[in-house]
Amino acid sequence: MKRIEGGITAPIGFTAAGVACGIKEGKKDLAIIASEEVCIAAGMFTTNRVRAASVELTRRRIRREIIADAVVINSGNANCCTGERGFQDALRMAESCGEALGMQPKRVLVASTGPIGQFLPMDRVEEGIRQAARELRKEGAHDAAEAILTTDTVTKEIAVSEVIAGTEIRIGATAKGAGMISPKLRTMLAFITTDAEIYQPVLSRCLRESVSKSFNRITVDGDRSTNDMVIALANGLAENEMVRRRTGRRLFQGALDFVCSELARMIVKDGEGATRFIAVTVKGARSFGQADKAARAVANSNLVKTALHGGDANWGRIMAALGYSGAGVNRDLVDIYLCGTKVAEGGKPADFDAGRLSEALHGKEIEVVADLNLGKSEQTIWTCDLSAEYVAINK
Repeated sequence: MKRIEGGITAPIGFTAAGVACGIKEGKKDLAIIASEEVCIAAGMFTTNRVRAASVELTRRRIRREIIADAVVINSGNANCCTGERGFQDALRMAESCGEALGMQPKRVLVASTGPIGQFLPMDRVEEGIRQAARELRKEGAHDAAEAILTTDTVTKEIAVSEVIAGTEIRIGATAKGAGMISPKLRTMLAFITTDAEIYQPVLSRCLRESVSKSFNRITVDGDRSTNDMVIALANGLAENEMVRRRTGRRLFQGALDFVCSELARMIVKDGEGATRFIAVTVKGARSFGQADKAARAVANSNLVKTALHGGDANWGRIMAALGYSGAGVNRDLVDIYLCGTKVAEGGKPADFDAGRLSEALHGKEIEVVADLNLGKSEQTIWTCDLSAEYVAINK
């Protein structure tokens, strides 16, 4: 596998565009990603019970049709808590895109992101769709990546290639996300394209597995969005031997895992007000479920996140989070490490060089490890620090 240029349009047959239609002032806010051939589709969606119209529509379409030609995305407006009008507006977005591209509207997927509880300015949106349809091109990946952003400070794009049974296939992707980021796919929008020929149930399983290893392992603020989805489209234009359960799946899974993990890390690093990327690992748990509970509790602790923002080796906050996590924890067995330095041993203070550790804690990437010493299971969750800038962005 190797990284390549091109982002979401790196795979054969995909084009994209991003335009400003007036939802956001002076910024791109509408994107289309399209394939010249019909794609099979797979998706995963927010676990929030309050779901946006775009989530309801796209989830239904993927479950019924499992094929798609394009995705139309708007930013600057979530189209959530907008009732029947909001659902009809999502349908209009698909219909307008289908008409502009000469394809069946039912094969157009829809995504939205932005503030909740506002109606879409549909006249502007429909004009934006027509403009984006005219501007679709292979070089449009970055414009599309820019058009889906909200409070993000950078675009998030990646592409890789892999050789399966002697044929090169490509996977491209783009994502957005900086706030309302919490695990269990309450995170962001992500769109993945591939020219691999792959059996649809295998694509679905591969996507589910990759998401569990990446987007479901990140948290910025513990909040749960109403609009989040991950969509994968495969058009088969690489003409490789069909990827099935055994044929080529391991290689495809590895490439998809890499793409999703890189995007997940980009989202955490661009967390609202973030200055540090933090990897929280809990090991020595009795089961994976218990390791997962404990790691998520530490990663979501505001006290831990603010301490690390200040470069403070306050391991007591980590111990407290472990204790209330619901995981099996014996205080007298827990060892805690910060940036490779043991700060607690057997639930008591360890000797360490405070000056050297303080310097490490002011770096861009911080590693937190808690060894429960109860078993062999472990989990890692990626998060970021919590700064005053986060409050300023969200006040």
